[in-house]
Amino acid sequence: MPNSSSISEFLLLPLADTRQLQLLHFWLLLGIYLAALLGNGLISTAVACDRRLHTPMYFFLLNLALLDLGCISTTLPKAMANALWDTRAISYAGCAAQIFFFVFFLSAEFSLLTIMSYDRYVAICKPLHYGTLMDSRACATMAAAAWSSMLLYSLLHTASTFSLPLCQGNVVNQFFCEIPQILKLSCSESNLREVVLLIFSASLVFGCFVFIVVSYVQIFLAVLRMPSEQGRHKAFSTCLPHLAVVSLFVSTGAFANLKPLSLSSPSMDLMVALLYSVVPPTLNPIIYSMRNREIKHSLREVMHVFFNKTTMYGSTGCQRCSLTIRKLH
Repeated sequence: MPNSSSISEFLLLPLADTRQLQLLHFWLLLGIYLAALLGNGLISTAVACDRRLHTPMYFFLLNLALLDLGCISTTLPKAMANALWDTRAISYAGCAAQIFFFVFFLSAEFSLLTIMSYDRYVAICKPLHYGTLMDSRACATMAAAAWSSMLLYSLLHTASTFSLPLCQGNVVNQFFCEIPQILKLSCSESNLREVVLLIFSASLVFGCFVFIVVSYVQIFLAVLRMPSEQGRHKAFSTCLPHLAVVSLFVSTGAFANLKPLSLSSPSMDLMVALLYSVVPPTLNPIIYSMRNREIKHSLREVMHVFFNKTTMYGSTGCQRCSLTIRKLH
């Protein structure tokens, strides 16, 4: 059996068996990927360009959009390339990089969602202290802490996974490299370091989840005590998109990791992986822009400016073409 030093590449799980289905999956994944790029790109552009959106809530939303872009860009391009070129191979270094970036973006996103729940808690439960507790310096510090700590966390996970000897072949039963599938290839009887990291990960996820739940219990109690119906509606409109994103993220991740062993099969694992790695980054921009008037207004302005510039440059080009034709005649 090969060991980790002799493995130069891994073989990923193919999306389909026939060439026609592979091409169909390629076009479907391409459509999903372009939709995710467009949605997260538009939100990032709107928040960055509109001064009215330079607030803590939209600052964290910008970070979330960037993490979603990174998360879906880690898995889908390689899967699309394999489907298009009818191959399964990914290099050893490419597999390690995929695990590193996927764990980083996914864990940083959950950390950021936890910070965003704190932001909503302070805004609704402690509005008089919001400017002090959530000033620009505090927001930048919290975002930087989420990115840097999860960067170190992902590095430890990746190093621990690939330090194990691999002697069970090089076939990964997933369309991208993920830690549980790599651990199945290990021949080491003691995975103590990875077990410790997994326990730490589970504790961290559980702690963040409890923090989010407690924050929203306090938020809903505070909203229900508001005398104004308009105030309650405004508070709910700013909280419900974030709560929907958290629910989508937690439910897909929990189903992927806690599903019964009786449901475990290559096809089911493939569908579950698509569910938690592709669906949240694609739907998050839709969820945040659906009930948010400021985002809708800013997106309309961005699209208006873009189409106006396109029309202006197009008409200028046509005028130049007509002048050139007249000179030639």
